[in-house]
Amino acid sequence: MGYHCVYFQTMGDERGKLIALENNKNIPFAIKRVYYIFDTSPDKPRGGHAHTELEQIIIAMDGSCDFILDDGFKKEIITLNRPDMGLYIGKNIWREMCNFSYGCKLVILANDFYNEAEYIRDYKKFLNVVRDNDDMII
Repeated sequence: MGYHCVYFQTMGDERGKLIALENNKNIPFAIKRVYYIFDTSPDKPRGGHAHTELEQIIIAMDGSCDFILDDGFKKEIITLNRPDMGLYIGKNIWREMCNFSYGCKLVILANDFYNEAEYIRDYKKFLNVVRDNDDMII
């Protein structure tokens, strides 16, 4: 499957908690880019794209939001709302983010640098790519 939840080992005591994120251990790729999303509006969805090559792990460091994930054949909603769980999203998965709580903060780990050319921002084109038929009319 092109997406799944990843649970991170938490260490800690009465002083607090710690999670270590390590390339090719609990993160299934070498991290080349880290970015974060904050000051989101609960009524403003984000995303609306897929990546042809990029792999990501998304973690809700604070607050929550829903991810609507679509592999071209079925859709699933996954809620991110805890910092010890990440959402792995592989290539060719359409994602939309919505229902942000106030103060939601997401951190994203990616296996490559930003490259606009590998984004698919048109849903019909996405369906053609994942269904492997560029001549298909939707």
